[in-house]
Amino acid sequence: MNAKLDTINALSYKMTAFTDFINLLRLQVNIYHNAKVCGNWQINEHTLGATCFHIVTTGKCHLNVPGHLDTEFNQGDLVIFPHEIPHQMSAIEPNREPQQHLNYSTNLNGTGMLCGEVSFMHRYQNQLLEALPPVLFIKNTESTPWLNQMVNLLLDESVQYETENSVMINRLSEMLFVYALRHVLDTEKLQPGILAIYAHPKLSKAIKSFHDAPEKKWDIALMAQKAGMSRTAFAQTFKKKSLWTVNQYTSWWRMQIAWEKLSAGDKVSDVASQVGYQSEAAFSRTFSKQFQISAGQVRRMTSND
Repeated sequence: MNAKLDTINALSYKMTAFTDFINLLRLQVNIYHNAKVCGNWQINEHTLGATCFHIVTTGKCHLNVPGHLDTEFNQGDLVIFPHEIPHQMSAIEPNREPQQHLNYSTNLNGTGMLCGEVSFMHRYQNQLLEALPPVLFIKNTESTPWLNQMVNLLLDESVQYETENSVMINRLSEMLFVYALRHVLDTEKLQPGILAIYAHPKLSKAIKSFHDAPEKKWDIALMAQKAGMSRTAFAQTFKKKSLWTVNQYTSWWRMQIAWEKLSAGDKVSDVASQVGYQSEAAFSRTFSKQFQISAGQVRRMTSND
């Protein structure tokens, strides 16, 4: 157990503007398949819109995503669908044996498949999902050591405790999903959107400083200073990467934090000051404009639960 915990700790990601955003979304993973698939098998996924992923834990298979991808799906490879589209996974070498879903301890040859659906407890997950391509396919290579480590942890948990789904497997899968997103930030050419500013080393440094102290007075000059850029270059780069002005982003972020605090039952006046508003009235107007509901109503909804 200590060795497993050491590996998990080694995988822990450092806090960045991006991880602040992920923490805000409060993602949860529910594993709906974690077993070895044997025989002449084929899995067709037709659900539309959900965020899901598949990872091969043992063996290999064929993956077909019409119009996007047609490839061999090997041990440790990961595919993510931000908004699920039809796709198919199947045995590479068809045979006459019937399709079976068995636990990992079986001696039959097959493909280990772990499949999960991702949900978000915060309401603004589309800011993340719309910034991603339709399909993310990440191969298990020397440049992605975290994939092999996560697969080993997931497989060890599944085999040792003979379970398809557990709190540990769900939590490990959440880490897997976050690592995959961070991999996208590090390696992909991102389209304009929220991920693009989190991926930019100078912009993200300034954003992280703002995230850490939203109660302070932030303007373009201060954020540009934190980024080590001129005011003009900072403002122009921020707009080009995100399609938002700096003030639009800071206002948006403050309201997301405010929603969380109000949902936890904090007083409106306290929340206003905690996100940088000296006037409760000004805060309430901004909050209502963004969410089409008053700050007081959000707090009362929590009180009535």
